[in-house]
Amino acid sequence: MSRPIYLFPFLLFVTNVICYSQTPNEQKFQIHIKKAVGKITLDGLLNEADWQNAECTTPFLQQFPYDTAVATQQTQTRLTFDNEAIYVSYVVTQPRKYAVQSLKRDFPHGGGIDLIAFNFDTFKDKQNAFHFAVNPYGAMREGLAVRDAVTNDWDNKWDCKVKNYDDKWVVEARIPFKTLRYKVSTGVNEWNVNFYRNNLLLNERSCWAQIPRGFPMNSLAFSGVLIWDTPPPQPGVNISLIPYLSTGGMVDYEKTHPWSMTRGVGGDAKVAITSGLNLDLTFNPDFAQVDVDQQVTNLSRFELFFPERRQFFLENSDLFGGFGSTRMNPFFSRRIGIGRDTIKNENTTVPILAGARLSGKLDNNWRLGLLMIQTGRKDNVAVAANYGVFSLQRKIFTRSAVSFILTNKHNFFEQNDRRNSDVFNRIAGLEYNAASSNGYWNNKFFYHRVFSPIARNEPYAAGAILNYGTPKLMVEAMITRQGENYRPDVGFVQRIGQGLWRTPAGVQYTLFPSNPRINRVINSWGIGNDIDFTIRANDTKTLDWDFTPILGFVRFRNNATLRVSPIRFDYTYLFSAFDPTNTGGKVLEAGTEYTYRSTRFSYFDNHAKRFYVDVTGQFGEYFNGKITSITPTLTYRFQPLGLFSLISTYNRIRLPKGYNSTDLLLITPRIDLTFSKSLFFSSQFQYNNQINNVNLYTRLQWRFKPVSDLFIVYTDNYFAQDTYTAESRYFNAFQSKNRALVVKLTYWLNV
Repeated sequence: MSRPIYLFPFLLFVTNVICYSQTPNEQKFQIHIKKAVGKITLDGLLNEADWQNAECTTPFLQQFPYDTAVATQQTQTRLTFDNEAIYVSYVVTQPRKYAVQSLKRDFPHGGGIDLIAFNFDTFKDKQNAFHFAVNPYGAMREGLAVRDAVTNDWDNKWDCKVKNYDDKWVVEARIPFKTLRYKVSTGVNEWNVNFYRNNLLLNERSCWAQIPRGFPMNSLAFSGVLIWDTPPPQPGVNISLIPYLSTGGMVDYEKTHPWSMTRGVGGDAKVAITSGLNLDLTFNPDFAQVDVDQQVTNLSRFELFFPERRQFFLENSDLFGGFGSTRMNPFFSRRIGIGRDTIKNENTTVPILAGARLSGKLDNNWRLGLLMIQTGRKDNVAVAANYGVFSLQRKIFTRSAVSFILTNKHNFFEQNDRRNSDVFNRIAGLEYNAASSNGYWNNKFFYHRVFSPIARNEPYAAGAILNYGTPKLMVEAMITRQGENYRPDVGFVQRIGQGLWRTPAGVQYTLFPSNPRINRVINSWGIGNDIDFTIRANDTKTLDWDFTPILGFVRFRNNATLRVSPIRFDYTYLFSAFDPTNTGGKVLEAGTEYTYRSTRFSYFDNHAKRFYVDVTGQFGEYFNGKITSITPTLTYRFQPLGLFSLISTYNRIRLPKGYNSTDLLLITPRIDLTFSKSLFFSSQFQYNNQINNVNLYTRLQWRFKPVSDLFIVYTDNYFAQDTYTAESRYFNAFQSKNRALVVKLTYWLNV
């Protein structure tokens, strides 16, 4: 190992000292919860005596645009419980002028919606919490919070009622104890908790336990304490069965496969093994209802990363996919269900037969993740494979953790079928995540190693990622070392087969104007810069670098943001031939190098408006030519029925004579309609001339019972241009390639 790796022990010591402290919010913000004497009726009226006797939160504090004053329009929160559930109420002061994107459950995150939200950190580890949110029309969202981020990766049963008045709206929520995971103590029982509000009428965000300006609203580092006057009940047995039935048909005109019917039967099960540990089982899973990926124009030389959307893989996903860095990850669940067609030399989908996942809390300090998936053959080409992941995490200090991961992919061959010498591929990894109690430091140190039947040189990856952020100053630095043969078959690596050093870094300084005439319009402004080097390890040859000496930004009081990089320098050394247009034209030769300059900008509008426009773009030099790129996104909100959006990406690339010059166009109109809180429709059209494809995706969802759905999904793919195939067949533009129709019924049954 080279010298930078030897710095890791020193950095570990420094971050240990920083992270071992307590948060002031736990002393300052405390609220008691006591058991209800009478029955709570979920009607949004709050007329029961137990609500009047429940302790009320102290006044909510602003988090944006300022963090030094109380909220302009106040919010009151109370809690109580009975033997079955915990109840949370909000009284939200606001005239009846709401900004709501839709009535759909699990509405998206972001600032463009009025809502109230709360997080229950039931184990007080300040790293994981249950997240709940409600908008003024009663649409609900639940998810999992991991440190500073929340995703809708978790579905479960809870309920709420909302009453709207001329000057306020009132929320009454009921969360069954079976829905949550927690530990009951014979002594003091405390949870970490925080309550939030997004007020689009005033472009104001507020919270109960104070969060400094510039930090995410869901940052678990700044939670207060919920104190149980009497212990909560044991959560009891929680077993859910979620069977499904599906039917449909598909036709492939490109491969001359006629229309054929499809049928499916399978399901999932959720079993609460302990108060903190959950077992998920799946048999013959079907993901037909999963939303289609958003296409992007690929001008890079590398594989693109698309996030996981399949529900089975999402809950506690940080225990499996949270290792490494964005470009080097030992486990990427989207590899599961993909096999290699060795005849056509391309990837193909393969069936997932069954799987099991055990994940969650062992106690206050230990978390466990265990996953096992079995896939099958397809057309006697893609081999069957078994995927396994074991992870273990130990909390240390206030918000830090040491984690271990072991991944395994094992291919199963017929006796005479030896197409791949790597029968198995395994990775063992150790990581230390160091986060300070005040939320300013978030650091990571990791080392991973690959094990396979054939011994190879440099089968490892290692790195240190340092992040320091305050409301005014943000500093990021990283150093990673990718070994030449770090090849995780069930992971994601952007550059395979190269030994690399990578050292990105950046700094940003923010100013908050005090002049009243300025801060009526501008909340903050600032400058920053960043640099990123990628170096080949064996000969220290620089392969890529980019440098932005000045990055200016302005954040307006209405939440709009403008960022401008007047000049960015890029350098690329081509270690293999490359067509900069990715359209199959004349290539730039391997061994050539290019330095080029460009100007980049982005503007994100105020999403509280009914109609808003976001735009990103760049123009300037591009390898040996020129590029103009712009991506406008237009959005109109049919409140509260839904959204219409139009995303367009235009790339104008002009290269010297003899090379391809091209105009790449990607157009994506999308409409999301919510006819009620149980009936949803979405449709998306994607025109992409780079990959010669037009895609139509429509989905109708009827939620006839809580977490039980009927889906009708139709997909159609067309040629974007006149095309000759390898079989000398001719297809006109907008002639269908393939289409499919699926009807799927799922039902959530509590045992």
